[in-house]
Parts: sequence; structure tokens; C-alpha cells
Amino acid sequence: MPRIPVARSLPDFPWDSLASAKAKAQSHPGGIVNLSVGTPVDPVAPSIQAALSSVAAEPGYPTTHGTDELRETTVASLARRYGMTGIDPAAVLPAIGTKEIIAWLPRLLGLGADDLVVIPEVAYPTYEVGALLAGARMLRADGTAQLGPEKPTLIFLNSPSNPTGKVLGVDHLRKVVEFARERGAIVASDECYLGLTWDAEAVSILDPRVCGGDHTDLLAIHSLSKTSNLASYRAGFITGDPALVAELLEVRKHAGMMMPAPIQAAMAAAMVDDAQEKEQRERYRRRRDVLLAAVRGAGFTVDDSEAGLYLWASRGEDCRTTVDWFAERGILVAPGDFYGPRGRQHVRIALTASDERIAVAASRLS
Repeated sequence: MPRIPVARSLPDFPWDSLASAKAKAQSHPGGIVNLSVGTPVDPVAPSIQAALSSVAAEPGYPTTHGTDELRETTVASLARRYGMTGIDPAAVLPAIGTKEIIAWLPRLLGLGADDLVVIPEVAYPTYEVGALLAGARMLRADGTAQLGPEKPTLIFLNSPSNPTGKVLGVDHLRKVVEFARERGAIVASDECYLGLTWDAEAVSILDPRVCGGDHTDLLAIHSLSKTSNLASYRAGFITGDPALVAELLEVRKHAGMMMPAPIQAAMAAAMVDDAQEKEQRERYRRRRDVLLAAVRGAGFTVDDSEAGLYLWASRGEDCRTTVDWFAERGILVAPGDFYGPRGRQHVRIALTASDERIAVAASRLS
């Protein structure tokens, strides 16, 4: 029987379809303003760089579970910054970037063909990829009423959302938790943008107002890529239900999924240094103010976008037409169809460019 490559089960890599639009934007006399991928451009804080270098000479293997310092500073940071309490340091597990943990979570949890994974209707593509890698069924739904009699095994949430910036309130999250517990489902909440809120309060699935202090079957996924500019470091983690985290730890130990020791030290330093996190947040706030006014001034409606690093914009046309419109002005944005059928009339515009490039984009839009 011939081998079937795993890649055949996956969709085309979405960013490859932007090649022509990128070329058009690059041909602009003033150069490209790339607001598509959302890659951080600001420097890593000196305290984090120093921590990285401090263990650069250590030759031994790192632990998959992470150092005590990393796990303890993470717990303290989550309580201090986001009001997430009752987390056991043993229930913190480093991940080699949150994209990795999201893509492999269904498989690491043992899901297969008999299991259903629920993802948001407009969603980061890796949730779907995770279901496909596990061979599980996948359903897009934004509310429990849409699931009818289905009994999902895993429900992915994303608040604040990538790409829409929508924030799910305490009541909505509590209802999802209650539904999941009635039907025996695990809830994995992608909270990578929890520290970047603008017009709404974003709360964690582990907030006591949501879960009543009971983390059973709940997992929160976090990243320092955006809040501390550590995208190149691949610094993420998952926490929540101690039993589930212990299960993930055992599998990851066998699979060699361990975060490098210098990254663990850098991540611990980022968790302690609130000043750098606040400074980066204010950078994004200023850029958002400039870009939001320019996008609206150009005739676009900006929907949701209450938090996170993107503007979810539309003018009621096919997203690829909008992408071309921006490219003609030397600006590259992401088409909404990357994120599911309901995104076909929107584009995602990232705030992750320098002050100078954001100002250039705003001038071109005006």
C-alpha cells in the first residue's frame, strides 16, 4: 500500500497565496508596508536579552517541564497581570511557541477519528490543522447552541480573537465551561492576546468568575511573542488542569518537545519584568490609534477589534479585491478567507510595524 504524505491531508499554506499581492506592494515607489503576518519589529528588552545570555554556556539538556523559576514566575505573573488564581506551578508546561502546542494538542491528547474538535467560525488556521493532524472531525461554531446533540471532545476558544479582535465576556465563557462539563469536553482557550486589550475587558478561561476556581478539563494557552516581542524565541506555555498538563508532559518528554534552556531563562525574566510589557502595550496602542483613524477615513468599517494586534476591516467586497486595493498603495494585508468562510469580506490589518511604517501606511490611505 503506497505511503500517503501527511501534507496531503492539510490545506494549502495560506500565506503562499499572497505572493502576487506582495510583489505588487513591493513595487510601490515608497516601498512595502507589510501589515499581513503580524511579526513583532520592536527590540527585545535588555533584561530578557541578559537572561538569555546568562545560561548560554550551559551544555546540559533542559527539562521538558521547565525550570522551577520559569513555572513559579509564570504563575505569579498570571495572577498579577490577569487575575488568574489557583494555578499550581506544576501545571505550567513550556511550549516551543503556541502555534506548536495548538497544532499538536489534539494528537497529544489522543484524539482520533471518533472525536470532534470545535473551532471558532472565524479562526486562526492552526486550530483546523490540529484537528487534521489528529484525524479528528472538525466543526466551526461560535456558540454552544450550534452544536445541537454533538458531544465534542475538544473545544478551542480564542479570546481576544485572531483575526477579529473580538473579546468573549465572562458570561459567554462561563456558559461554554458549563456546556463542556455537561458533555465531557476539554476546553482549550488560546489567550495569546490577553494582555493587549483596548475597548473591552478580556478574561481568561481560568479566571475564577468563569470557572469558579475549578480548572478541571480547562487549558489556557499563552505566548510572549507579542507582549514581549519574543516571536523569534518561540516562548509559549500551556496551563490549567493539573491532570491534563501532566498527561501532556509525559507525551512531550517521550517526543523530545523541550524548550531550550536559554529561552526558559529569558521567558522567566519576561514574566518578572512588567515594565517592558507595559511599554510594548503602549507602543501598540499608539500605532492602533493612527491606523484605526486612517482605515476608517478611507471608507472601511472596522468590526470587533476590541483587543489584540489587528484591525478587522471591510467595505463589503471580496477580501481578495480589498487585498489588491491595499497592495496598489504599497500595503500588504491578510485576506479574511484565510480564517474561514465567514471572513470572505474582511481583511486583517496588523499593528506590528514600526512607527515610521505605520505613519506611511496612514498617509497612503488618506
